[in-house]
Amino acid sequence: MPLDELREECGVFGVYAPGMDVARLTYFGLYALQHRGQESAGIAASDGTDIHVHKRMGLVNTAFSEENLGSLSGHIAIGHTRYSTTGSSHPDNAGPMVARSHFGTVAVSHNGNLVNSDILRRELEESGVEFKTTTDSEVLTWRIALNFGPDIVSRVKQAMSRFVGAYSLAVLLPDALVGVRDPHGIRPLCLGRVDGGWVLASETCAFQTIGASYERELEPGEIVVIDHNGVTSYPPDESRKREAMCIFETIYFARPDSFMKGDRLHLTRQRMGAELYREHPVDADIVVPLPDSSVPAAIGFARESGIEYAEALIKNRYIGRTFIQPDQRLREQGVQLKFNALPEVLEGKRVALIDDTIVRGTTSKPIVDLLRNNGATEVHMRVHAPPIKWPCYLGVDMAKRSELIAAHLSVEEIGQKIGADSIGYLSLEGLLKAINAGRNGFCTGCLTGQYPVPVQMEMDKLSLEKV
Repeated sequence: MPLDELREECGVFGVYAPGMDVARLTYFGLYALQHRGQESAGIAASDGTDIHVHKRMGLVNTAFSEENLGSLSGHIAIGHTRYSTTGSSHPDNAGPMVARSHFGTVAVSHNGNLVNSDILRRELEESGVEFKTTTDSEVLTWRIALNFGPDIVSRVKQAMSRFVGAYSLAVLLPDALVGVRDPHGIRPLCLGRVDGGWVLASETCAFQTIGASYERELEPGEIVVIDHNGVTSYPPDESRKREAMCIFETIYFARPDSFMKGDRLHLTRQRMGAELYREHPVDADIVVPLPDSSVPAAIGFARESGIEYAEALIKNRYIGRTFIQPDQRLREQGVQLKFNALPEVLEGKRVALIDDTIVRGTTSKPIVDLLRNNGATEVHMRVHAPPIKWPCYLGVDMAKRSELIAAHLSVEEIGQKIGADSIGYLSLEGLLKAINAGRNGFCTGCLTGQYPVPVQMEMDKLSLEKV
């Protein structure tokens, strides 16, 4: 993925583990989910009576100190890493969100995006709620907090009947942890077990980090309550359940060491690369991944083709994390701030360059030029996903349709624009074959324009700041 053109919204984590340092477990769980959001990080913890919260802008390792973690005592906690898709990048918008009502205090970590949050917010404001943020996550939290009902499950179900969009939630009460996944299961959420306790996380890689074992994925529309009685599952309303997980979780967003849809994603992406070669073979001397997200697919492409796999691009993994802007001369160098090429590997070679997506296309040509300038005689672009032709409105900060290169140019024209000798994209059928799943189980809105819920075309991520 050139220069982070796709940005996932959030990572969520939750733990119920009496006798354990739940704040520290959550901290390391968030570390494993850092790739899902780098704007802010936060933890809320409960001691059975009250909920305490600490959150800050920045990465997980800068958002917390030993003192911060020490103040978050208790046996239940939730955590959140954020990248904004609704609401600006601002300290007030960092998660988890907290609401205090006559039913008590509730904190929520949310991954996804509600497409009807502006309507819900106006209703809540009319009922007297004073919002402190401009996020759909706070709207969602207040909707849960203010619903009437004998227990949290009934209140969550009432809220779900009003929510339209994507939401995987870790909900913290003073005495319980609740996991919620929307009826389409657009964003992932899974359940694990740790030393007498239970954990929730966006991805299984967080379980491995803290020594927890993977149990299962939550079903679309399922609610689980974790308390002193263990785990109680409330199955989905089958009339509303329509599984449509974001297909880009399998292509790019989730870490390759995570387990999803019954398989390790590193292996799934290798199969994508193999299918890509079958659909678009090429005469080349080396197969080069655009690091790091395209490495598994490049391995599969090389294995299927018999062409040598080679690492010819070295990624500076920290340049994207600095807040100091480069001067004009460095800006003109573009991708060379983030990638260095190895001329010894490229000299005189025909290169099959593997990437997971081309979004705007603005960085693809500089990368092709970088390979040529370091000795490649030919550069053949191969993409292990179909062309992105539509924006995402369900939890990914992607681009407006006017900015998407595949919305306006043919595949051949894209190849010409980026300066590649040839170009090929994996078909949707080939992608689904690699995932070992049917089309009905995924949201393919950004590829087909067909979304699982009604969406507002060209929805503004800052819309709630204008309400």
